[in-house]
Amino acid sequence: MKRATVYLGLGSNLEDKQGNLQDALEFLSHESKIEKVSPVYDTAPVGNVNQPRFLNIACLIKTELSPSDLLAFTKGIEKKIGRKPGPKDSPRPIDIDILFYDNLVLETTKLIIPHPRLPERAFVLAPLADIAPDLKHPVSKKSVIQMLTELQRTKGDAIVTKIKVQKATPK
Repeated sequence: MKRATVYLGLGSNLEDKQGNLQDALEFLSHESKIEKVSPVYDTAPVGNVNQPRFLNIACLIKTELSPSDLLAFTKGIEKKIGRKPGPKDSPRPIDIDILFYDNLVLETTKLIIPHPRLPERAFVLAPLADIAPDLKHPVSKKSVIQMLTELQRTKGDAIVTKIKVQKATPK
């Protein structure tokens, strides 16, 4: 089976945030090859602002999992790390979003690829720009760096800060 090129966004704002990101990468490595991991960003919560700040990263993986199998796999990782069902935008030990899966455009009741809110999320675009600045959105044809620049222009300076912590890597 062909290995797909997939970009994921990971975030954590509960407990050992850095450890949660590293644990998620470790679990991801069981079913994929992790090729690139961005630096860690400290970001303000979006939506429900009355919660702790997040640590966010983006990563590039190669996997043989189909999009639906990858979604099930990432949801399983979230559960292992302690994520429990809750209201939208609630605090969580880990969140893993499929941002891009090859050049696939997919919309089902459970999964939309590319991630539908990607162009409006600096906390995803900034780390993604570190590892894939020229990656093009298959619908808008805009590069990641172009989307980030446009977002910063319209929303003012993005509320993301690259932090000096150890790079998140699988344990």
